[in-house]
Amino acid sequence: MGVVIGIDVGGSTTKIVGIKEGDKIQSPMCITAADPVTSLFGAFGKYIYDNNIELDDIEQVVLTGVGSAYVNSPLYGLPTKKVDEFMANGLGARHALDISPLIVVSMGTGTSFVKICQDKIEHIAGIGMGGGTLQGLSRLLLNTHDIHYVSELAEQGDYNKIDLLIGDVCNTDLPGLPLYATASLFGKADTTSTHEDVAAGIVHMVLQTIGSAAVLCSLSTKVKDFVLIGNLTLLPQCRKVFKDLEELYGVRFHIPMYSEYCTAIGAALSHIHPRG
Repeated sequence: MGVVIGIDVGGSTTKIVGIKEGDKIQSPMCITAADPVTSLFGAFGKYIYDNNIELDDIEQVVLTGVGSAYVNSPLYGLPTKKVDEFMANGLGARHALDISPLIVVSMGTGTSFVKICQDKIEHIAGIGMGGGTLQGLSRLLLNTHDIHYVSELAEQGDYNKIDLLIGDVCNTDLPGLPLYATASLFGKADTTSTHEDVAAGIVHMVLQTIGSAAVLCSLSTKVKDFVLIGNLTLLPQCRKVFKDLEELYGVRFHIPMYSEYCTAIGAALSHIHPRG
């Protein structure tokens, strides 16, 4: 088998990965450009150059993601096909974590929820909360859209000075709600709040809302395991926020290796292990 290239084409960011025989993942890469087509061709060219891959070595190129809609011709003459992004999310997450049932939480500009039960992969819900929210609020409140900078700023802040907690309004635990649980996101914010605390509040709000929505999606199911994928998994605050949610809801959130590349990995796997 030749190399199968999976490419997740976003609005301006493209993630690319090659998979060889035995489902071996080869050197995932991310490229950012002004538009999806420039990003795609830049990522592909750099990937095959950096990994010494000849065009003849490539068996198939598989595209997914919102930006793939802009690509309707072969890539450097190579056979190219597309796969549904939700299917790619599911295949990539299942490759990383072979647990069933589970829900894949794909944290991109917004967030989608995909349920996996044995061989069935199904998109069940989505919310308009994600990296786009984090960037937009940061522009308004912190005069920056640089998520890395906001994350570093948040590390120096305290979201407990921004969020209203159960302990702020009650001196004893409520049924299912310990004193550290959030009563109101941004409920204590005011004009004297520091930029560091505001940054911490924004990051916490986005991550906690996504995690709570994931749990709500699972209430009518037996799912207790969730796989987190997408760029927001790279935030240093991510593991702590979801650890707190695990304790609150009695569930398990998993962040696999190559979590930010799972969709591209799933795209490649859709060719290697085609479904009937």
